[in-house]
Amino acid sequence: MQMGIYYDQTRCTGCYTCVVACKDWHDVPAGPASWRRIETTEEGTYPDVFVSFMAYSCFHCESPACVPACPAGAITKRADDGIVVVDREKCLGKDRCDLCLQACVYKAPQFGAEQNAKMQKCDLCLDRLQEGKKPICVAGCPTRALDAGPLDELRSQYGNSTQGYAFKYSAELKPAVIFKPKPKRSLVGGAK
Repeated sequence: MQMGIYYDQTRCTGCYTCVVACKDWHDVPAGPASWRRIETTEEGTYPDVFVSFMAYSCFHCESPACVPACPAGAITKRADDGIVVVDREKCLGKDRCDLCLQACVYKAPQFGAEQNAKMQKCDLCLDRLQEGKKPICVAGCPTRALDAGPLDELRSQYGNSTQGYAFKYSAELKPAVIFKPKPKRSLVGGAK
């Protein structure tokens, strides 16, 4: 089984609740490390504009580039659920190595501001999953733009779109993400 993420770009308002909930739940201090990130795309000129948001986290790729890139063997892909996890004790730290960050096209590996910070990233809230709960980003999203679960179940419920606006799907890495992409429409002019 491969766990995955569903992201409905038509519902996301870029409110950052998922980002804040994640940092709070995992006690990630203020600073550069953020296990979830929101990127905003703005196009056009007033009044003919288009805005969309893309929520990034670790997408627990079926063939993650970070795993073979780590010389310390600190990153592994769990066989039972496909979640990519990091053993921070084994991590060499950003000052000595950041090969995982260089390898990941989605910039999922995160490092704090401290000297030789150890890599940290989304683990789909393993503690919550073990209790039968959804990840905190899913539970916290006020517009219900996120879901997580077995990838096959997500596909049967939401379809099989791997394309989101401003997202580049890697056929080599196969990120475990399903989208409902935001159609490119002007806020006043209709379809582009």
